[in-house]
Amino acid sequence: MMIPAFLSIDPATRRVSLDAGNPAFYSNPNAAYAALHAHCPTFYWEEQKQWFFTGYDHVNALLRDRRFGRQILHVATRDELGLPEPDQHLANFDLAERYSLLELEPPEHTRLRTLVNRAFVSRHVEKMKPELTELANRLIDDFEKKGDVELLSAFADIIPVTMIARMIGIPEEMGPQLLKWSHAYIRMYLFGRTRGDEDGAEQAAKEFSDYVKTVIAERRANPRDDLLTHMIHTEHKGQYLTEDELVSTTIVLLNAGHEATVHQIGNSVRMILDSGYDPAELFRDENATERTVEESLRICAPVHIFQRWALEPAEIDGISFKRGDKVSLILAAANLDPLKFTDPLTFKPARDEAPNLSFGAGIHFCIGAPLARLELNVVLPILFDRLPGLRIAKTPSVKDVYHFHGLDRLELSW
Repeated sequence: MMIPAFLSIDPATRRVSLDAGNPAFYSNPNAAYAALHAHCPTFYWEEQKQWFFTGYDHVNALLRDRRFGRQILHVATRDELGLPEPDQHLANFDLAERYSLLELEPPEHTRLRTLVNRAFVSRHVEKMKPELTELANRLIDDFEKKGDVELLSAFADIIPVTMIARMIGIPEEMGPQLLKWSHAYIRMYLFGRTRGDEDGAEQAAKEFSDYVKTVIAERRANPRDDLLTHMIHTEHKGQYLTEDELVSTTIVLLNAGHEATVHQIGNSVRMILDSGYDPAELFRDENATERTVEESLRICAPVHIFQRWALEPAEIDGISFKRGDKVSLILAAANLDPLKFTDPLTFKPARDEAPNLSFGAGIHFCIGAPLARLELNVVLPILFDRLPGLRIAKTPSVKDVYHFHGLDRLELSW
């Protein structure tokens, strides 16, 4: 396997040098993953100063390994770990994240997830199929006769944010503002973030939190049949969610409930159009559609990295970790492991091999996976059915970020 010019690998020491901001990398990370699988699937990334795992079995096991967790300060102090005090200029962001489902460990995670999980089980989200179908068709009605469209802004952005807002109980007209807050908020998770990124995320967290508090107050006074009302008025073992917990949970559900799906719609459409397959065949029935969606999730996942703290000493693949060490799991690379998938860089919608890890695994398996899968299984067939002859009109521009892999623009014509 040829090593791309932007990647340097020393298999003997398992050291890797790679600039995550290099356009040759973030526009086609799969090429780098293939080289890493061939030469060094577990490696120390010099620029990130951290160990990374790409092998399917290692990533799958680490996602479930209770010796590793999303937080560390519940078992050790900052002094013990040599961690600096929180940045004061990020006080609002840190408060909004304090009770995030993505960051908590049991028992707090168990309590919060139990209260929310009911709304996201498959049998519940399946009831949203008619309104999802109506929304997709209505959006296509708006641009079908024009013969061209920038798909992300006219379609992919709107569908997931509208559906998660409806589910939670946020007014639909808030969609554009929710997108602005979310885009600013998630820049905190990028490699090489700047002070400008941090200031933008802090401002977004404050405005987002203040807005959510007004909706919480309104739902306390006037309950409705929505998820926010359910979270406010339902107890778990005699406890209700505090306002800070409600704010954190609402923000993470709104952000996670649309951000990745936006990317995946764009990634999937591009992959299908580039593949040469006949969309009518890919979406000929529910089974074919499901296989096509799962294969697109495998080969062009929207979220690439999740990190874990070592909660106790552990050894993985010959690497010793002490409590407080951070490790990173590249889910998108695990989906391309040649030990699990034949010809892994090729889009094969009839593939029947290991399940993809794009939604994670273990206690932090994506709570919104049933909703995301429903959205993809419904809107992609509608899009290709309504717009026969769909084609890419201009080379898509890829987002200049790494953790979240998606497009900035996807211009189509028919």
